[in-house]
Amino acid sequence: MSTTTDGATAAPPPAQADPYALRAEDARPAPETFRGRLRHLGPGLVLSAAVVGSGELITTTSLGAKAGFALLWLVIVSTAVKVWVQMELARWTILNGRPALDGFRDVGPRIGPLSWINWLWIGMDFAKMFQRGGIIGGTAAACSILLPIHGGSLSTSSLTIWAIIVTGAAILILQTGKYPVVERVEVVGITLKTIITFGLALALPFTAFGYGPEQFADGLSFQIPAGTVGIALAMFGITGVGADEMTTYTYWCLEKGYARWTGPDDGSEQRARRAEGWLKVMRLDVAVSWVVCTICTLSFYVIGASVLHPQGLVPEGNEMITTLSHIYTDTLGPWAEYLFLAGAIAVLFSVTVASSASVPRLWTNTLGLLGVVDWHDMRIRTRTIRILTCCLPPVWMCIFLWVQSPVLMVQIGGIGGGIFLLAVVVAVWRLRYTGVPPRFRANPWLTAALVMSSVAIAFLGVYGVLDTLELTPGS
Repeated sequence: MSTTTDGATAAPPPAQADPYALRAEDARPAPETFRGRLRHLGPGLVLSAAVVGSGELITTTSLGAKAGFALLWLVIVSTAVKVWVQMELARWTILNGRPALDGFRDVGPRIGPLSWINWLWIGMDFAKMFQRGGIIGGTAAACSILLPIHGGSLSTSSLTIWAIIVTGAAILILQTGKYPVVERVEVVGITLKTIITFGLALALPFTAFGYGPEQFADGLSFQIPAGTVGIALAMFGITGVGADEMTTYTYWCLEKGYARWTGPDDGSEQRARRAEGWLKVMRLDVAVSWVVCTICTLSFYVIGASVLHPQGLVPEGNEMITTLSHIYTDTLGPWAEYLFLAGAIAVLFSVTVASSASVPRLWTNTLGLLGVVDWHDMRIRTRTIRILTCCLPPVWMCIFLWVQSPVLMVQIGGIGGGIFLLAVVVAVWRLRYTGVPPRFRANPWLTAALVMSSVAIAFLGVYGVLDTLELTPGS
């Protein structure tokens, strides 16, 4: 207890509400106006900051450099079809107050304490460790080129030192482990990414690397050129909202408060109306993040197809950052390399921060499902998340220092994410009919969009895997 200046005893600050617990006293009505809903956005922008990074800057730009405009259609499909699955999974979370991994365990058959989907997520996350290591490596390479520390800009010693600095900085930023910190950092990051990337793409027609309607017509011909299947599959798994981001989004919705403000399901009409209101906020949040992701993804692809493809430049290995810098130096002049490096550091580092914030939550939840920790104890959950926040990023960094090929590492994670995406689609349909009351799935337009989204994901996922197997020697 503390005292005020007039000697009165001040009440202690209220205890922090548990975002993963539904209590009647935390319920509140949703905003009814568009402006009011805008004030409650956030999880989608955090998600956008995580999505618009490795996939767009590295894989999408590399795909544009390799295939030209031919796969522009896949970029559009990749960002559009996944949104409806993300929205469906988030709806289940808000109505039930449970995160995605918890729901996946209900989708049998089970193998021990977990569902097959939970085990698949664990396997996918190990593949994703390569991707996260690649992101740390890309950030370290950009920092090393901008400010070499020892032995040259891309020497092993300089890359190692910068990788340690990047990893340590991400851990320090997330020391509190609170959602508002993550949201503030990532909203600033995604705003800068969108402005810089979209502005450069719009400026290209005024340079020697311009593009016109004929390039866009070729890009919408729905073809996959020979030799691009592998990177196309990785791009489909990474760009737009991937399976791991869909899963993570449910945790951000909970921590923002959408489920807590909806309140526990007491069967009342009042609770149903609150749920409908907060679901409208969530759908707007998803729509805004989709617009941002689409703009940035298309911009990165167009930049790679316009600037790098005509010169035969494809980002590879640790020279990835140097190759990508041609996007700026070839259009704006040598001085622009510094602008690119600063932008690349901002893009990739924000993804590292987002991953360092989200993955420990998912692993803590998994440990809870395995009975290792008590997920429902807020103190234990918070402590475990903080421990994993300190432990996991150094593991990703060590994987980069071992492999030292950011593009390959990101592609490995992308293929793993593409396979897991098929399992998420299965889970979403199961949870839709076991955990979402008919009242909340009666909209025929949303149902039709979910059907088309699921079919497109299944078709492209299976097609990509089969083509990859056909290209594998001995298969």
